[in-house]
Amino acid sequence: MKNWRWEKDAQDLVWLTFDKAGESTNTFSREAIEELVAALDAIAALRPKGLVVRSAKDNFIAGADVKEFVKFKTADEALEFNRLGWDMTQKLRDLPFPTTAMVNGFCMGGGLELALACRYRVALDEPNTRFAFPEVMLGIWPSWHGLMWLPKLVGPTAAFDMLLTGKTVDARKAKRIGLVTQAVPLRILENTARMVTLEAPAPRPLPLVERMLLGPLRGVVVSQARKQVAKRARREHYPAPYAILDAWQKYDGDPFVAPQDPTCSLKALFEHPTTANLIRIFFLQERLKSLGKGAASAPRHVHVVGAGVMGGDIAALCAMRGMTVSLQDTAPERLAPAVQRAAKLFERRLRDKHRVRDALDRLIPDVSGAGAARADVIIEAIFENLVAKRELFAKLEALAKPGAVLASNTSSLKLADIAEAVKDPSRLVGIHFFNPVPQMMLVEVVSASRTDPEYAARAAAFVRALDKLPLPVKDSPGFLVNRVLGPYMQNAFRMLDEGIKPETIDAAMEDFGMPMGPIELADTVGLDICLAAGKELAKKGAAGEAEAPQTLLNKVALGHLGRKTGQGIYRYENGKVVKGPADRYLKDLVDALIEPYLAEASAVHAEGIVGDADLIDAGLIFGTGFAPFRGGPLHYLATRK
Repeated sequence: MKNWRWEKDAQDLVWLTFDKAGESTNTFSREAIEELVAALDAIAALRPKGLVVRSAKDNFIAGADVKEFVKFKTADEALEFNRLGWDMTQKLRDLPFPTTAMVNGFCMGGGLELALACRYRVALDEPNTRFAFPEVMLGIWPSWHGLMWLPKLVGPTAAFDMLLTGKTVDARKAKRIGLVTQAVPLRILENTARMVTLEAPAPRPLPLVERMLLGPLRGVVVSQARKQVAKRARREHYPAPYAILDAWQKYDGDPFVAPQDPTCSLKALFEHPTTANLIRIFFLQERLKSLGKGAASAPRHVHVVGAGVMGGDIAALCAMRGMTVSLQDTAPERLAPAVQRAAKLFERRLRDKHRVRDALDRLIPDVSGAGAARADVIIEAIFENLVAKRELFAKLEALAKPGAVLASNTSSLKLADIAEAVKDPSRLVGIHFFNPVPQMMLVEVVSASRTDPEYAARAAAFVRALDKLPLPVKDSPGFLVNRVLGPYMQNAFRMLDEGIKPETIDAAMEDFGMPMGPIELADTVGLDICLAAGKELAKKGAAGEAEAPQTLLNKVALGHLGRKTGQGIYRYENGKVVKGPADRYLKDLVDALIEPYLAEASAVHAEGIVGDADLIDAGLIFGTGFAPFRGGPLHYLATRK
């Protein structure tokens, strides 16, 4: 076999190892599934005391190979592939001896379904061990028994928290909810898998409440979950989460009981345009990830100058990902809030006091700036002032060790203008993060005309080491994201000046599929920042009008700067926006609001600021939240009717 091997040990246990040929990650291709079925038949004939399934890779199994999906010419072909996976997991579950999945790293989609087919799951207790059902993000649902088996194992509450969002669960939470039998360190992982399989403990019973939710209260579960889904996604845009609930309520998650049901059948989902666009986005995301490969290893020491919200959060993210970080600002009192915010982030993300302590130990307040001399990457994140940035980089270049990357987080200044202050502009790159840094996936990696491609590649690798998506862009006013958002938001403010209610403008764009309307987005970014960025871009000749909208000028003059001050275009109570009702509107308003966005994306493409149309689509989906179900702005322009 190309992808599987097994051996029987002295205790009559079979160890079955998945090692997909020619790949760094295990995924289920048709060949890998067919080989596994044959392996299970051969192992069953041996009649061992038990079976342990493990991986030879750094991760367990990342799910079905999505490349298989693009081969399907019809929904029937997709269903036939699905039947292969369904039968494979059922065969594993039906084996007459104890079975254990020994999970390290990612256990996703079909990989998690294979793990659920085993009687036991033993997980490596490390941050990189993650369980998830990301199918909903591809417009489908876990149909190799995942939807059927997960609620029965962990209860509907925990199950639908995973199934409807695609979010990951670490090893410790997986143990807590009953998804895994044991979560243990590496030194005893193999022995724990062995002992669990040989001892074959009785399964943990579900609490009474969860058993009730599985049975007589199933309709209540679905009703409440559907209300939560409706707050995030419309059925016509994203049918998959609604299909998950319907398939579970009506058919207990069996895709073959009612294959023609239009509310939840896999056939209906595979034929829906959203599914094709979400699969397209998956490949766009993989392409962005690939842009951070092939360069030097992740930096060991990062130095960040500027402890404001942006700089402080960049430093915190680096420390959380295992890097030593020195954070510089002019006084200790400017550094303290950044460290406090970092501590909250670590507690929220790491959820372990020892990991939180270690991450805080890696975050070093540095008023003197001495850390710059030791850093592999130096990031400037001070206010948007060309003179101040030039002065800072002149000092940093003198301190930096040879080969260190010099990076600016500027959002509106040209890198070439900043580079005039340094003797060697080849090592200066832009690494432009977006707020809020911990949540936003996209990071623009900016190259000026004199930037050495090797330094740009190292910057992209650094971004990937932070688990972000690097997008290479040329040095141009606003780069990609801010350049496209500028005319779009300015246009929305012009409509405010004309008397259209902000609620109506935002509702129209949310109807189009944006996660947030342009007015609430401006409030969230900060109206002062929007005004300053707009003026800077207009000065550089970007699209839009040089004169700022009057409503924006008035609000900034009053100090009503948005969410951060409790009052902007909207009022905010306890951090939540207070809105009135939207007026009725026609499709003409939607078209008028989105047109500047689409036009500017097309202009960026024409000017070659970003490599190609697909990368522009990827950047604007992950950087601005452009309606994912539409496949990206340029794709939407090319396919809209």
